[in-house]
Amino acid sequence: MVLKGSSLRKMDDEELMEKLRELRRELLRLRALSKRGTIGKEAGLVKYVRRDIARVLTVLRERGMKP
Repeated sequence: MVLKGSSLRKMDDEELMEKLRELRRELLRLRALSKRGTIGKEAGLVKYVRRDIARVLTVLRERGMKP
């Protein structure tokens, strides 16, 4: 699921930090699957997860927070 900037801006700081942790765990899982060669249909998700992480970080930096 692709996150929208407008929905991220409605979240409070704690929710954004939790979303960031969740996305980083997902990226780690996908990279592990990729290394094992068992990623299958989820291969394209890596790109979207990385972009979602960037969106969350952008909103946090707009608010002056350092993750």
